[in-house]
Amino acid sequence: MLIIRQADVEKLLSNKEREHIDAVRATYLLHEQGATVIPRSVFLRFPDQPSDRIIGLPAFRGGEHPAAGMKWISSFPGNVQSGIPRASAAMLLNSLRTGHPEALLEGSLISAARTAASAALAAEMLTRESRPTGITLVGCGVINLEILRYVNAAIDTLEEVTIHDSSAARAGEFARRCTELLPQARVTVVDSLDEALAAQRLVSFATSAGVPHTDLTAVAPGSVVLHVSLRDIDPETLLHTHNIVDDADHVCRELTSLHLAERMSGHRRFIDASIGQLIAGTRAFTPDPEKVTVFSPFGLGVLDLALAVEVHTAARELGLGVDVTDFLA
Repeated sequence: MLIIRQADVEKLLSNKEREHIDAVRATYLLHEQGATVIPRSVFLRFPDQPSDRIIGLPAFRGGEHPAAGMKWISSFPGNVQSGIPRASAAMLLNSLRTGHPEALLEGSLISAARTAASAALAAEMLTRESRPTGITLVGCGVINLEILRYVNAAIDTLEEVTIHDSSAARAGEFARRCTELLPQARVTVVDSLDEALAAQRLVSFATSAGVPHTDLTAVAPGSVVLHVSLRDIDPETLLHTHNIVDDADHVCRELTSLHLAERMSGHRRFIDASIGQLIAGTRAFTPDPEKVTVFSPFGLGVLDLALAVEVHTAARELGLGVDVTDFLA
């Protein structure tokens, strides 16, 4: 059993945004081709802690380099007030020959990287006809900072970053980090959510919202919204936008905005395509320039698996991590 700590994971992920985007693209294609197994995620909730949860995401990836494993990720929003990260995670990789556990990796950085790579891939694909010159980030946490990093690697036209958060102090510190990341861009913090939504034609929601809190009235027609946190947008609004998902069965559950839209409408016909279908070319999609396009990724565990395998392989090659030879003894 190789145990790979956060510092080593960070080192092995660093400066590989383009490679991660390509790995996510390849994994989505395998999923579209039926070469993955992704059981429904398990949500562990607590009776007296309604905002907290731990999620288990098992996955199998087939193809030329098959792999199996599971991500176990917690979200405790109250951590932020204590100065510690909201999310923490561990990844377990299993041998497909014996089923034995082979590696235990710190998983929060892998989770953030695959989330950002997925969002950047969608931004790259959905803005081909009209590249944005700026991005609005709603929610000033780790995920949106990584999304900015990865979108910048996928789209080299970003000149402006607009920021909105419920905490002015958090937004100010986040703006400083965005400036360090993209020194060539003009970074602006705005107090109003509608002002933020109107500012750019590419928008990313990465918040801890538990229930929908906004429509997209302020968003310009033809814009692309990366709805990473899944519960921000009013479900009625989604019935009138273009909707791209990673997997409809996964994303239409656990009271996401799309799940609520399905309940409201009684169908899923408001979903135009999956990202895998667009990559494979199995579903045609021509957006109406008068509509907003929303990408809502549930966050498939097989994406975490793909990046975890790359980290594990690199760690073995470089001699990183702690090898516990008697783990099963």
